[in-house]
Amino acid sequence: MKENHQKIKLLKLMELLRQETDELHALSTNEICSRLSAIGISCERRTLAKDIALLNEQGFEVMSCRVGKEKGYYIADRSFSIPELKILIDAVQAANFITENKSAELIKKIAALGGSHQADILQSNLVCFNTRKHTNETIYYSVGYLEDAIQQKNKVLFRYFDLNEHGEKIYRREGHRYVVEPVALVFHEDNYYIVVYSAKHDSTANYRIDRMDSVEIIDESVSQRALALRNEVAGYTERVFKMYGGQPVDIVIEFDDKLIGVVYDKFGESTKMIRTHEHMCVATVKVQISPTFWGWLFQFGKQMRILSPASLTEEYKHMVGEVIECQ
Repeated sequence: MKENHQKIKLLKLMELLRQETDELHALSTNEICSRLSAIGISCERRTLAKDIALLNEQGFEVMSCRVGKEKGYYIADRSFSIPELKILIDAVQAANFITENKSAELIKKIAALGGSHQADILQSNLVCFNTRKHTNETIYYSVGYLEDAIQQKNKVLFRYFDLNEHGEKIYRREGHRYVVEPVALVFHEDNYYIVVYSAKHDSTANYRIDRMDSVEIIDESVSQRALALRNEVAGYTERVFKMYGGQPVDIVIEFDDKLIGVVYDKFGESTKMIRTHEHMCVATVKVQISPTFWGWLFQFGKQMRILSPASLTEEYKHMVGEVIECQ
């Protein structure tokens, strides 16, 4: 019993130090003994130093300092720094696919990784800037099932829906249950997607996870092609999610130098640019010609144009003309 009591004591002591201390908030010997006694764990001043020494021998790095006239202890090194935790919290805030309730739960857990004192600071500085959160509360479970299926190399089935003008679910194909081979989970522009392979059509597809429900893992192994695609995910997401559809084409674009950052954001900071005029630059980039590409280009109006190939220049002019005619 004494041995078990000592193990529990060390666990509770470590838990107390992790949650309640940092460089600015050390606990004195008396405070630690009182806190442990309050939860039924016997702790004496003369044995506490030995307990701390044992923890340090095991690599927990408990630091000591003076707290008034007493010796105090704290843990300074943590798995995450405050800036890192802040970045994670802001990412959760920004992600549309995480519902408001789940966002609050996850933020609380992330903040707690910094200890109780820093958790209060992190949560008090929250700025609720995302009012476009989705409402599908089952997304956490869906992500869990899909990740398990990927690890187990099994197929999954699910129903997929859209929303009507009243925000009601309208299931595609009258509630048909899709059976697919999961390849990878991909986060893109505030939404979470599952990339899947269909052996029937020998093609890939992407589904938004917040639009899925009734997700289940089935006892059928995925094909070798689906497994091979997992090694190609990086290139696939680059092509499909940034400018999806069509064949990759090298094009030359000219743009106002105010859009240099925009071009780097879209095509990478390794993109080579040449200044042609005082306020204009030229770059050769690889894109897949699709409605997504035309929509991206159209938003910049006169500030960006295609120089070559000439066929794309004419196609763009034709599309602009059609848009004008519809107004």
